[in-house]
Amino acid sequence: MTFRRKKYGECALCEREIALTFHHLIPKKMHRRTYFKKHFAKVTLNEGINICRQCHVGIHKSYDEMRLAKTFNTLEKLQSDPVINAHIAWVKKQKTVTK
Repeated sequence: MTFRRKKYGECALCEREIALTFHHLIPKKMHRRTYFKKHFAKVTLNEGINICRQCHVGIHKSYDEMRLAKTFNTLEKLQSDPVINAHIAWVKKQKTVTK
């Protein structure tokens, strides 16, 4: 599942129309590690989703990069996690600031 990098649109997690950032499903810091080089193709390592800044910050505050890379490396896994879901529920209630 590869998404193009967009600057504005619908967040893949909170579904708000807002400025977007690109979240690597396997954080870039992990790409050079032997485990990830052996188990994932370069194309897979570069896959990601377009999400808003608030969702992006929430993901990285919830889990370290190794846990994100090994456990939450798909959109579906992110969406099914209770901790991330709680954050997304909070983000959905926030005002959307437009340019």
